[in-house]
Amino acid sequence: MSHEILINVTPQETRVAMLEQGVVQELHMERSSARGLVGNVYLGRVARVLPGMQSAFIEIGLERAAFLHIADIWEHRQNSHGGADTRPIEKILHEGQAILVQVIKDPIGTKGARLSTQASFAGRLLVFLPQDSHIGISQRIEDEAERESLREKLQHLLPEGMTGGFIIRTMAETATEREMQNDIEYLTKLWRDLNQRGREVPAPTLLYQDLSLAQRVLRDMATEETTRVVVDSRETFVKMQEFAREYTPALVERIVHYSGERPLFDLNGVEDEIEKALARRVDLKSGGYLIIDQTEAMTTIDVNTGGFVGGRSFDDTIFKTNLEAAQVIARQLRLRNLGGIIIIDFIDMEHAEHRAAVLAELNRALDKDRTRLTVNGFTQLGLVEMTRKRTRESLAHVLCEPCPTCGGRGEHKTAQTICYEILREILREAKQFNAREFRILASQSVIDLFLDEESQSLAQLGDFISKPISLQVESIYTQEQYDIVLI
Repeated sequence: MSHEILINVTPQETRVAMLEQGVVQELHMERSSARGLVGNVYLGRVARVLPGMQSAFIEIGLERAAFLHIADIWEHRQNSHGGADTRPIEKILHEGQAILVQVIKDPIGTKGARLSTQASFAGRLLVFLPQDSHIGISQRIEDEAERESLREKLQHLLPEGMTGGFIIRTMAETATEREMQNDIEYLTKLWRDLNQRGREVPAPTLLYQDLSLAQRVLRDMATEETTRVVVDSRETFVKMQEFAREYTPALVERIVHYSGERPLFDLNGVEDEIEKALARRVDLKSGGYLIIDQTEAMTTIDVNTGGFVGGRSFDDTIFKTNLEAAQVIARQLRLRNLGGIIIIDFIDMEHAEHRAAVLAELNRALDKDRTRLTVNGFTQLGLVEMTRKRTRESLAHVLCEPCPTCGGRGEHKTAQTICYEILREILREAKQFNAREFRILASQSVIDLFLDEESQSLAQLGDFISKPISLQVESIYTQEQYDIVLI
């Protein structure tokens, strides 16, 4: 399906939206102060080896040390697959050792970046694996004859005696030999330059940084189905055209500079979509709705009929709601960049053919997703389990932070609960300290409750401890905050 890509650039951040038929399908953001690390190559230094976890912490110059598991050490993986040498990590690495590593996962939450010692570099048509000799082909290219033709074309273009392997990307299906040759030359030169620099600098040092978001749009997102790429920054427009002339000449004419007065994202309704993508509830056109909850371990999506009562029967209503939900869920995963384990709770369906049809619709809608995913189908409990590769923070984690009032719980204690906590605390304090008076400092809602419904409870406690208790409103306190001052 044809689509267009909008790029909004400010000195602080770059935002990208992909639209199909005017509807936002994907959102990507990159902030200058927190640019993604995936793809970056570092000369790192081993800070600590953990034999019990068969892992190591590697200093790469970030605030937190990065994490390297033995499964991501290329030499070990090669040896263990060959059955020759399965040395433990303490025999492979030692503290203070310099090591070339690439980031495969950004720091997420409290976890440091995840590393691999197998480097890979993506071009437009090929992915270069300098330590491997394998030639792979994207799984999206399904025709066997086409796969074999692409493999032969690449082998014909590779210089004699060249070391390293390649993965042929989907975009290579329609590429010319000259375009493929350009990719080979660009990627092999990149590796040579990186190695040379690695021999000249101390660890830890950044040796290679992946392309900016605007350039990655041309490399990874723009295809022959891209009608135009609209960018609202003259400087970025010039840089993108220079990059396109060298690596994606077919796209040069489709890159457009937007200079209108109205903001580009406002003009196309993208700002509204960003706000909706941060909401917990997503309304369906039928009247049903989704509830999307992100946790540290997984994302859960609950489907509800809401006000939808159409259809010939209740079963028909449920079926139609689930079909629409499957389409919307696929879009929301891309839009919010949700990854990891995802559990979908469709409305219970009695008929097996309905479940099969909903699952087929979900898989069809997910076909547009460029991120690797697996769908395991319905469990015995009627839930759909799936995974979606997570390499960067979700949209909510980029734009939001936990609520300072509820701490991310999504709810806070009632004023009555806080009142009873305060009463218990005063009783404890009265037994330990011989104060002249107790003063309660709390939010307006808590003080109001003490003056109204809980006034008798407060008076009874004052009589019991034989000390006066006074009240003071602190307007900056949240409902859960309070202090008890001993006077």
